[in-house]
Amino acid sequence: MSGRGGWRLKTWQFTAAAAVSGLALASAAAAAAGPWDSGGQRTAESRRAALLPGTGDGDHRTEAGSPLPAGSDPVASEAAAVLAPLEAGDLAPRTGEGAREAAAGQAPAPTAAALKFALEPLLKAKGLGPGATASVVDAATGKELYGRGAKTAMVPASTVKIATGTAALSVLGPDHRIRTTVVAEPGPGYEDGAPPERIVLVGGGDPTLTARADAAGNASLRTLARHAADTLKQRGARTVRLAYDTSAYSGSTRHPIGPNENLAPVTALMADEGRLDTSTSGPAPRSTRPAQDAADAFARFLAERGVKVEGAVREAAATDQAEKLADVRSAPLSALVERMLTHSDNDIAEALARQTALAAGAKADFAGAERETRRALGRLGLPLDGARFADGSGLDRADRVTARLLTSLLARAAHTDHPELRPVLTGLPVAGFSGTLAGRYTDPEAAVGTGVVRAKTGTLTGVNTLAGTVVSTDGRLLTFSFLASATTDPTTAQSTLDHLASTLAHCGC
Repeated sequence: MSGRGGWRLKTWQFTAAAAVSGLALASAAAAAAGPWDSGGQRTAESRRAALLPGTGDGDHRTEAGSPLPAGSDPVASEAAAVLAPLEAGDLAPRTGEGAREAAAGQAPAPTAAALKFALEPLLKAKGLGPGATASVVDAATGKELYGRGAKTAMVPASTVKIATGTAALSVLGPDHRIRTTVVAEPGPGYEDGAPPERIVLVGGGDPTLTARADAAGNASLRTLARHAADTLKQRGARTVRLAYDTSAYSGSTRHPIGPNENLAPVTALMADEGRLDTSTSGPAPRSTRPAQDAADAFARFLAERGVKVEGAVREAAATDQAEKLADVRSAPLSALVERMLTHSDNDIAEALARQTALAAGAKADFAGAERETRRALGRLGLPLDGARFADGSGLDRADRVTARLLTSLLARAAHTDHPELRPVLTGLPVAGFSGTLAGRYTDPEAAVGTGVVRAKTGTLTGVNTLAGTVVSTDGRLLTFSFLASATTDPTTAQSTLDHLASTLAHCGC
């Protein structure tokens, strides 16, 4: 360990971190959708970020990523050698004995005394306020190596999204896609193949459904209108009545925090997350009636394809007699989980909580989502004492998790018995590089974690949290969580949390 800001990173540490973060890259879901691809391209970008502190891609989208052009960067040109494709059960990158030991879990685990010595001064710092809690777990064994109030239930803010994603993946699987459907309702004397009297746009709960001309890998409302119009015209229909169906979800669409630029009304039908600008992530002005807006846009797209909608577009549930005309599907659940975690996307988080409820045949409202999220995590054998999942996004201050639950969730996602959970790891932002960590790790005390720390952030007024993974200098994959719920200066609190994660990565303990 050297002086302040004087750490020197080992090349194998980057490859080991990348390898363990993408344990199942050989599986189709993770290789296709994860930020660590099978050729090592994203690993090369991470290494580049580490060499250039403060730079990074803040618009990481798994559906339409932007890898560095081949040959444009000396680090990127090493991508294939940085991380060779991994075979199931073989976690070792093909470069360096130290990396091989790290990925295989053979390196020594840190001691509790050493972790306490390294972390507690920061945990007691004024920046985190009183009562900050922490947990560090050895991912290879699942053993908690260090805990400070680790069983105390705290307000998690957005780190609760780790639980939301884990629950959804465990019950639906990484390949699940959310459908948006158009059905034809039969009128009096209707026969198969005849023009329908009415069609219904049925929302399945996909918040990434887009009305924009560039779908960017999302399900497209324009594509859905084109397919529906083609089928309608084949049946001789040039005019139809249109309704929209949001009955997949139950209860109020209003989140407990009320109207907010961080979240649209929670409904089974929306386009572009109800955003009223061109943004794709972060706060934005939101529609107060996203389902109606999506249906109105769909009517316009039908008209552009030669099918006119007569009368007002109103809400009405489709009947059991309705016949499917067309549908579109979201990106795979693996990609949605990654996008949710990377950008802390609240709309996707609330949608995934309800998808978990729907998979269990439960009511898809806030209460049903909480109940089924808890049941899904319980089936994974996770420590749920004191936990509450009042929402999927972490915006509700009624949420509670323990530091131990967060580290256990991440360790379970790293376990070879649960490859379906790998997107929980691959979706974590990379320090100084992607998503909600792109603009952090600029402080000299924390900058050494750039490109090495992968973690989900959490921020509410007075609440600052961080949970993720590091590979220690001794080569051990560690999961960590730090929770503070009495902070007064968010900038100082975030800097302290970043310093804690960087210290853990480089403590050599």
